[in-house]
Amino acid sequence: MNTAMKKILIIEDDPLIVDLVRIHLRTLPADVVTAGSGRDGLAQLAQQTVDLCILDVMLPDMDGIDICRQIRQRDTFTPILMLTAKTQEADKVAGLEAGADDYLTKPFGIQEFMARVRAMLRRSGLGTTATPTPSSIITHNTLWIHTADRIVTLDGNRVELTPKEFDLLVLLAENPGKSYSRKELLHLVWDYHFSGYEHTVTAHINRLRNKIESDFARPIYILTTWGIGYRFAEPVKPTPA
Repeated sequence: MNTAMKKILIIEDDPLIVDLVRIHLRTLPADVVTAGSGRDGLAQLAQQTVDLCILDVMLPDMDGIDICRQIRQRDTFTPILMLTAKTQEADKVAGLEAGADDYLTKPFGIQEFMARVRAMLRRSGLGTTATPTPSSIITHNTLWIHTADRIVTLDGNRVELTPKEFDLLVLLAENPGKSYSRKELLHLVWDYHFSGYEHTVTAHINRLRNKIESDFARPIYILTTWGIGYRFAEPVKPTPA
């Protein structure tokens, strides 16, 4: 198999959608495997590693949100794109908070779908052969971010982050004190130029805070800039003697 080829798993019970996206995914190029039920999808993930999982929310045997949670319990790295026919904001946020990296509402255009897939592979480092980033460590209090190894520790304990959670944290931590709007973060971290998906950013900020903040209501690392968006805390300057 071509070393540049990616493996993508589609967990979707609608054969028309499966056939449509499989045809286009193969142009990446990609080795596309499919599962028509949640249990089949989980079984396939237990047997093989994939570069991207495309997961339908409404499946005949299991709820896609529960499937996403189960995937994240054992795998924090594989990017997950959720497909949902539900248009309510709460339904979309539920998928993101379960661990999905992004969502796409049905019916969707195939061009936007392919743009999302390419962006997810590219931003996760799975879709490029770029030169590795030199090793560096960002520290703030007891939070350590190893950018090259994609490892985060807090109080000496490793924090498991999804690809997008890590990318979002690094962007903010590399620019302490700089405020970003949700639209800017969506572009810089997800490489998306679509409007209407800013809740993706909000859900990821909430997930990050749950993992690295000792008090979600009083964050010390990822701060809210009211009326703008979010920023990473500036280093504390030593008090003059």
